[in-house]
Amino acid sequence: MRFTKMQGLGNDYVYVNCFDEQVDDPPALSKAVSDRHRGIGSDGLILICPSQRADVRMEMYNADGSRGLMCGNGIRCVAKYAIEHGLAAGPIVRVESDSGVKDIVCEVRDGLVRSARVDMGEPSFSPAALPSTIDADPIRDYPLQVDGRTLEITCVSMGNPHAVVFVDDVHRFDLARFGPALERHSAFPQRINAHFVQVDSPEHLTMRTWERGSGATQACGTGACAVVVAAAMTERSRRRVTATLPGGDLKLDWADNNHVFKTGPAVEVFSGDWPG
Repeated sequence: MRFTKMQGLGNDYVYVNCFDEQVDDPPALSKAVSDRHRGIGSDGLILICPSQRADVRMEMYNADGSRGLMCGNGIRCVAKYAIEHGLAAGPIVRVESDSGVKDIVCEVRDGLVRSARVDMGEPSFSPAALPSTIDADPIRDYPLQVDGRTLEITCVSMGNPHAVVFVDDVHRFDLARFGPALERHSAFPQRINAHFVQVDSPEHLTMRTWERGSGATQACGTGACAVVVAAAMTERSRRRVTATLPGGDLKLDWADNNHVFKTGPAVEVFSGDWPG
């Protein structure tokens, strides 16, 4: 089976062109290829499939084999692959996902996609969209007991669920302790993506992420969108910011039409043949 490994800010996935390949058991394949010791090594698997509604359709699977609804870094790489492999003309690529159809505007130079701007749609603040059992709507700076400590969380859905916690020093914060504890908290029966954020200025945020089903990752595009929304709605930042993640920077804009736009890189790492 032919595959391509791609990454956006270090958030890396194995991509399979399902116009040409057939994958019978995506969850099992995702777990196998994601293994960084015995597999290819990635945060998960993304299948690029035919679509009746868009240029292509993406199916995302986390490293543990669970299904993901959307990956903001992954969708940029899907658009890059579609243009560079003749699946879409570009520079605008329409990608169908489990959270709807997104338009990706690509910067193309010498036939290669260098970066992409994605309309990630409108945020939702409904607890039912997460889902969550917390009795608050919206969930804004809500005090939640997590592993013996009170964390004030703000929740946003960007097609997948996010809990945002603002901290004084994101680099000293114990991500390995509170990330999985918040991800699997009983208030979120389907688990949640957890983000811990330091506000450097009204235009700059630094964040670290614990992704549902994948653990600590270099970047989370939908999470960065949720973070700018959470920061702006709690009056900690402006609506247009730069977010610094372990893998690099994303430009984020929560526009006046309520859509969140995200701009960042998409990079092909290597291609190969998977024997499994």
